[in-house]
Amino acid sequence: MRPTTVRARATAGAVVVVAVALALASVALLGLLRAGMLRNAERDAEEQASAVAQLASGGRLDRMRAPLHGADFVQVVNARGRVLRATPNLAGLPALGPAAGPLRPGTVFHTWRIRPLGGEHRQRVVQVTTQTPDGLVAVYVGTSLRDVDAADDTTTAALVVGGPLLLALVALVTWRVTGRALRPVEAIRAEVAEISDRDLHRRVPVPATGDEVARLALTMNSTLDRLESSGIRQRQFIADASHELRSPLTVLRTQLEVALAVRDPELWPELIGGALEDTDRLERLCSDLLLLARIDAAQPAASVRLDLGDLVRDAVDSRLGDRVPVRVRAEDGVVVEGSELWLTRVVTNLLDNAQRFAAGRVELTLRACGPARARTAVLEVRDDGPGIPPADRERVFERFTRLDDARSRDHGGAGLGLAIARDLATHHGGTLAAEHSPGGARMVLRLPVLPPPAAAD
Repeated sequence: MRPTTVRARATAGAVVVVAVALALASVALLGLLRAGMLRNAERDAEEQASAVAQLASGGRLDRMRAPLHGADFVQVVNARGRVLRATPNLAGLPALGPAAGPLRPGTVFHTWRIRPLGGEHRQRVVQVTTQTPDGLVAVYVGTSLRDVDAADDTTTAALVVGGPLLLALVALVTWRVTGRALRPVEAIRAEVAEISDRDLHRRVPVPATGDEVARLALTMNSTLDRLESSGIRQRQFIADASHELRSPLTVLRTQLEVALAVRDPELWPELIGGALEDTDRLERLCSDLLLLARIDAAQPAASVRLDLGDLVRDAVDSRLGDRVPVRVRAEDGVVVEGSELWLTRVVTNLLDNAQRFAAGRVELTLRACGPARARTAVLEVRDDGPGIPPADRERVFERFTRLDDARSRDHGGAGLGLAIARDLATHHGGTLAAEHSPGGARMVLRLPVLPPPAAAD
């Protein structure tokens, strides 16, 4: 029996809240109305009783006249229960007060039903006891509560009839308003349900309300934008990877076919050597593709505290057969957190890129800059090659991008080195950019520096 939709739950909640509030307000209204009218009746009766009591205390009961406006009857009774004076509507009737019990001076309020006066409505009776020359007498003045009962009945009937009508109106308005507010949500849900991996160009409708639903639609469209961009990049990556793999495979097949067709043993070493070079190229390309897949999957790598200066010097010392010597200037004590294997790969890729295009000079510098608690490691790799045009300084970090395609292929490059280096830098919370240089290319890697252990404590 519980509501299963947001619309139904909102409607039920609104009805319950209004019903509880209406019930409390009705009880309070009836109580205040009854108390106010009863107070007015008591005031009129008390004024009449006080006036008659003054006459009795002065021995002038014979001057008592008909009840004032607001009082229905007056009866004066002595301590022995004898009626001394009464209005005509109580003539000949016994005393209204209790038959037994002594009288005490003061004012007492009673609510009685008096049969000689009809008995249909209650009477609010004020008893004022006063001292007279003949002893204590009690003055009873009553006023009918028919107006109080009538107002009570009328108000109760109005609430009984109007309450359900008001609740029905609240339910109807809440149902309509909630349905109108949730209609864009249903449109968004229906559109998202129809979007498949081949329909990522579709977008959900954005209502012109500017409310939370509109912001939800904008967020959904932003998510679809990212998914579409990711799908496009993935398809482009697959196409580029297929193209890069096909080229060395074609060359390798050609070389093997030539080696099979040529019967001269003296040419076999050259043909087999060329096939091995293409095999190495395929191996490097597959390794790069696997690394990119691992980075894209956000697979964590073991992170430790590393002295970046030592890592740079070890990476340079391990390189054999570089065409251009690498000049290293690295500060000591530049400590970062990360994977030694992946950071070494960043440095290696930057040096490979510099070696590929340098004319006769490659420089690597490492320094730390910034305030003590937010220091940054800055690693620069410079070469004296042709440099990178300003318009291409961001494009060189795209996958399978080669500014000089023919020359890159000759050097065995697939256009993945800088892309991998940037992805690894980002994975370590740093940045990698191609910045301005008066001559040649200048690659700048920035990584956050860890504070010394004492400062961290």
